[in-house]
Amino acid sequence: MQTDKEVDTRGLNCPLPILKAKKALADMVTGQTLKVVSTDPGSMRDFQAFAKQTGNELVDQQTVNDEFIHVLRRR
Repeated sequence: MQTDKEVDTRGLNCPLPILKAKKALADMVTGQTLKVVSTDPGSMRDFQAFAKQTGNELVDQQTVNDEFIHVLRRR
């Protein structure tokens, strides 16, 4: 999937992946997509909650080997 921006949060635990995603989304315009790569298993539920709370769309979530990939669309 083609995204507008990517944030690598490998090795970081909650809440750092969410905080980095929030900062990246603030610099983006409506409709752009952000890919976040994480190694924190808790990030799966964290990003679901984050999307609901902020109104950004959680477009996709995948687990690839030991990495968790989240794609958000800026509201």
